[in-house]
Formats: sequence, structure tokens, C-alpha cells
Amino acid sequence: MPRKNGAPWTARVLTIFPEAFPGPLGISLTGKALSDGLWALETVDIRDFARDRHRSVDDSPFGGGPGMVMRPDVVDAAIGAARDPGAPLIYLSPRGRLLTQARVRELADGPGVTLLCGRFEGVDERVLQAHDIEEISLGDFVLSGGETAAIALIEACVRLLPGVVGAAESLDEESFERGLLEYPHYTRPQLWQGRAVPEILISGDHAKIKTWRLGQAEETTRKRRPDLWDAYVKNRKH
Repeated sequence: MPRKNGAPWTARVLTIFPEAFPGPLGISLTGKALSDGLWALETVDIRDFARDRHRSVDDSPFGGGPGMVMRPDVVDAAIGAARDPGAPLIYLSPRGRLLTQARVRELADGPGVTLLCGRFEGVDERVLQAHDIEEISLGDFVLSGGETAAIALIEACVRLLPGVVGAAESLDEESFERGLLEYPHYTRPQLWQGRAVPEILISGDHAKIKTWRLGQAEETTRKRRPDLWDAYVKNRKH
């Protein structure tokens, strides 16, 4: 989404591995949208703000323990040089709040994001507090760094930008948009390995197809994601 000054939605990524970008973001819909100027990507090498000839960004933790911690002074300098005051500053962390489609849509509706990718054991807590950084997690698992999570977050946002996905109505049918998982899909051949496409989908009755798909989405959500189902039922009652 263009900003008021005409600039595109922009993702700024602070990382010690700028070569990881655009990565998968450079192909398919996101790649074409990037080439077409529908969004912009900037990487900032945190090592450029190191203060020694070895370009060190980490040090051993106070109190002992395994691993290293990213230095607050180095990370702070990188943030100061790269941050857009109008865009949310986000640290990808397994202890953050779980990323939801609702939050993705909020981010996509704004001017962009500034993403901090941690490495080692993480980032010194003081710099996170100093900048009041929002922490976001993709789930209850641990990655070696924030780059993969940053790519996932950016792709989720970019595909919601106007002009990126051809059929905008298809976005409304996706998982989580209505608080439900998506219904199952089928294509040719109509009979495959003895398995037939549900008759309703070849009936031509679009009203019944819509009802069937909603029922399938509800049943799938109820079975696979009781947490989503409970929230859906609660919201439906209000």
C-alpha cells in the first residue's frame, strides 16, 4: 500500500546475513510485486555498526551460560540508522506473541515494517526495552536466527497489498480470514485413484457450493484447531 508520500510499503531488515534476502521473496508473486515496485525491501547489515576491526556483534552473557548475546550498543546503532519512525519495529523471537492473520493485516495496512533478526542466544534485553520493540513469534519452536521468520512475516504482509494477488476475493476465502481454516480444494481429473470429487462441486449450484465450503471449513477447524473453533463460536454468538 503506498504511503502518503507515494512510497511503497517497505520492509527494512536488520540482520548479520543480508545475503539471505530477498531469498524466496524474490520469486513468484512477491518477486514480481517487488520488481513492479508494489513494495520495497531494504537490508541493513548489523555488522556495519560494530566497533572493532573484527566486526563483532556479540559477546558472552553476564551470569555465565552457553552461547553469545548480541550487544546492545551495536544493535542500537543499527536501529538508529535504519528505523522508520512511522513503521512498527519488530523483533522475531520465540518468546514473542504469536503472529496472527489479524496482525498481518494491520501491518500490511501500514507504511511497512522494520524487522530485527536475532542470532546466537538473542539480543541484550536492554536494547529491546529501550526501543519498546514488539516481539513476534511464528510458533512454539526455535530457529537458528530471525531471518526465516522475517521472510515469512514479509510474505504474509506483501500478498495482502493491492495488486499483488490477482483475484482479491481469493484472499477472503483463505485460512484465518474468517477465523476458520480453509475448506478442501479439488481439480482435474474428476476421478483419481478411485477417489471422486464431491458431487456438490460439479453441480453448478453456487449457493449450495458456498454453503458446503463453509461447512467443510467449520468441520476442519473444529477437528484440527479447537482453539480457533472456540473463538469462532464465541464471536458468532455476539
